[in-house]
Amino acid sequence: MRLLKNTNIKFMSFTKITAIFSTLCIIAGIISLFIKGGPLLSIDFTGGTIVQIRLTQFENVTNIRDKLSNYGFANAEIIEFGSPEEILIKAQSIGSSSDISEKLNSALGETFVLRRIESVGPKIGKELQRDAYFAIALALIMILMYIAIRFDSYYALGSVVALIHDIIITLGIFSLLNLEINLSIIAAFLTIVGYSLNDTIVIFDRIRENVSKHLKKTLDEVVDISLNNTLSRTFITSLTTLLVLTILYLWGGEVINLFAFALIIGVGIGTYSSIFVASPVMLYFEKKAKNKLHSS
Repeated sequence: MRLLKNTNIKFMSFTKITAIFSTLCIIAGIISLFIKGGPLLSIDFTGGTIVQIRLTQFENVTNIRDKLSNYGFANAEIIEFGSPEEILIKAQSIGSSSDISEKLNSALGETFVLRRIESVGPKIGKELQRDAYFAIALALIMILMYIAIRFDSYYALGSVVALIHDIIITLGIFSLLNLEINLSIIAAFLTIVGYSLNDTIVIFDRIRENVSKHLKKTLDEVVDISLNNTLSRTFITSLTTLLVLTILYLWGGEVINLFAFALIIGVGIGTYSSIFVASPVMLYFEKKAKNKLHSS
């Protein structure tokens, strides 16, 4: 199925414009992270208290947030957990177990049953934070090795630069919007890495195939031909994925709301970077290597 037929877009002619755009986006995100002292981390990483209650009388979660906000839960994350009757409360510091019970009783009366109160210590949070960084770094290193073996080191550099570009911009958007980073967002980042890489490999595979077919054309022309060849596939895949993610974001509920939002950003940026970041970076290093070879 080809929605976009016989396109002849000179993608590489936009390299300077897209490089400026990507640089500005990255700088904006980094400045935001620097000003705020890093990303806004949830209690998964900083430590805090998790409270789960079961409602005996149905009440909208928005009303529960309003009631609890007057009893020290103003900055807490209050979401449905599995079903409308199950409510999960995550907060940085809301007192001891007895204090929490008293506050809940004062706010909600006898409309709930307390299921559990758990504390996440800062040490555990630090370990989770370190493991999250390690997981992302390990994924990037393994990808670098895989692409280098399957294609060559210049293709590997292009793909990894694109992946780092995607993660930094997504993280920057979360920082600019003051959204929390929790374990599900780390999972979203790793999903973004996989999606973007898949798109990049399809394009790189076509470039390698066309290099041997179009021996008289320049590398820039071959890359443009390859991107046009795969454009329909890239467009359809991204569009259908974004449609599903948008539905999840709008109607999936609070539990997966941020996860879906992170993936919407990541899929959009990942599609852009596969075309306008990975390929130009690869092209730059390939040309540099050829020029060095000819000069010697």
